[in-house]
Amino acid sequence: MYLTQDKKDEIFSTYGKDKNDTGSAEGQIALFTFRINHLTEHLKNNRKDFNTERSLVKLVGKRRALLDYLTKKDINRYRAIIKELGLRK
Repeated sequence: MYLTQDKKDEIFSTYGKDKNDTGSAEGQIALFTFRINHLTEHLKNNRKDFNTERSLVKLVGKRRALLDYLTKKDINRYRAIIKELGLRK
């Protein structure tokens, strides 16, 4: 399994306030980014896996919605998370 509880704790402790801060926008964006990267690699090897492709598109949409929310809420937090994760825009 690619996403263990330890990996989740590490992501949330790095990008959230602590490992139990699973509701922060930054933590969720970081988790979605990790999952998006994993699914992208999977699709490079399995081009006809359309269910995974649909899941990837939905995850990208969720991440985009959270990033839009963060833009409206606090532009400095938005810029920080974009810079840390290396996302475009």
